[in-house]
Amino acid sequence: MIKAVIFDMDGVILDSEPFWKEAEIRLFNSLGVPLTEEMCETTTGMRLVDVIKLWHEKYPWDLKENSFEKVGTSIVDSLITLIKQKGILNPGVTELLEMFTAKKLPMAIASSSDKRIIDAVMGKFDLKKYFKVIHSAEYEDYGKPHPAIYLTTAKMLGVEPQDCLAIEDSFNGVVSAVSARMKTAAYPEKTNFYNPKFAIADIRFRTLKDFTEEEFEKLNNL
Repeated sequence: MIKAVIFDMDGVILDSEPFWKEAEIRLFNSLGVPLTEEMCETTTGMRLVDVIKLWHEKYPWDLKENSFEKVGTSIVDSLITLIKQKGILNPGVTELLEMFTAKKLPMAIASSSDKRIIDAVMGKFDLKKYFKVIHSAEYEDYGKPHPAIYLTTAKMLGVEPQDCLAIEDSFNGVVSAVSARMKTAAYPEKTNFYNPKFAIADIRFRTLKDFTEEEFEKLNNL
């Protein structure tokens, strides 16, 4: 039985992936990394620190001039500005949050984003009131696809992982939730909806509006 619901943030609560791409491409290109949108898609769902280390390994730059911390801060600053200027909630998010609230299910955020980004999103859209727990993978030793963030979030909620429902958009996130033995709903980007990799999720949706009471009960009875 589902006793709690854990949301990823980027791509689920709001479509922030284009902002991530814009901020990352601008910054990494300035460092000589030939980053493209396609390359960005391979790191969707990963922690920023892991993304920075990955591209530095492939395309090294002078860390004395641009340390991992400095690069990360610059990307986060740009991302927060873009979210505040252009960010909008994904259709169906508020209705879904209200549905779970009515069911008295505790909810949490388990995001790869830095806490500073999560706080900006929660503040802009006044969402903090819905969540009992807000957790960032920056406080974990390993980011997604490792299950650590989901296991920690379940513990913070006081619910066994197998009694949690995770809602994810990225494959890295789905792997993380499935590895934590959670029921998993995938909300992939349109171009990835038919990607067979997402078959490891219990269910997938084109839009959050498709996640109805009926669909929830189907998941609850699995």
